[in-house]
Amino acid sequence: MAEKSTPIIEMKGVGKNYGNINALRGVNLTVRRGEVTCILGDNGAGKSTLINIIAGLFQHSQGEYLVDGEAVQFSSPREALDRGIATVYQTLALVPLLPVWRNFFLGSELTKGRGLFQRLDIATMWEQTGDELHRMGIALEDLEQPVGTLSGGQRQVVAIARAVHFGARVLILDEPTAALGVAQSGLVLRYISAAARDHGVGVIFITHNPHHAYMVGDHFMVLQRGEVDLDAARSDLTLENLMFHMAGGAGLSALEHELHGKHNEGQPTLEGTAST
Repeated sequence: MAEKSTPIIEMKGVGKNYGNINALRGVNLTVRRGEVTCILGDNGAGKSTLINIIAGLFQHSQGEYLVDGEAVQFSSPREALDRGIATVYQTLALVPLLPVWRNFFLGSELTKGRGLFQRLDIATMWEQTGDELHRMGIALEDLEQPVGTLSGGQRQVVAIARAVHFGARVLILDEPTAALGVAQSGLVLRYISAAARDHGVGVIFITHNPHHAYMVGDHFMVLQRGEVDLDAARSDLTLENLMFHMAGGAGLSALEHELHGKHNEGQPTLEGTAST
């Protein structure tokens, strides 16, 4: 197994063009084992484009994308998955009416017997699902219950545990807390931390919430209009500074200066009118 300091994923000057449109420009990114890398940005900042390149849905137009030091140009998510790069999207790819254990092995079912006598190995799948969820610290009363009856946070955690079980070395989480309340967000954040620190997975946490990112992150990147606005380690960053960049950074300061300037320009006129 690679050392924690050895990057699993490394991107150097990566960009993506759609005709004359530059969706992503000059992105450098390093993902290491056992660390949580948070990528933040508003809608249209380039987050989706970046994770789709990492996950193998898109191919980059410029720069280098390296996995374990080897340059890659994935043509499908299957190729990325074969290298241990798994993505958990907001839709989760879970079937609400199927039980938890069936969803856990969805598409990778275990069987026993041969030919006409081949059948699902329900006992083994049930046991492995329970063991993996327990290993992640997840307690469910009944693995037979439909996954749609779980809370949003529990469904996210099941999807995370499934990816770890099937060998994910890098886990991309696309806005996992976006539609969750405070308690359920806390549940998901706890297991994001567990996946990295207890299981050695390199986590890429995509979010627009700086508070959630700062709770679990080791490294932070903020994208603005397809470019990197901030790239910093936790030790070099405060929550306030992260929020500042997330809110628009220098652009926000310029707007504030402009608005305050207009306000101050109007003051003498009003005062002069009053004293007339």
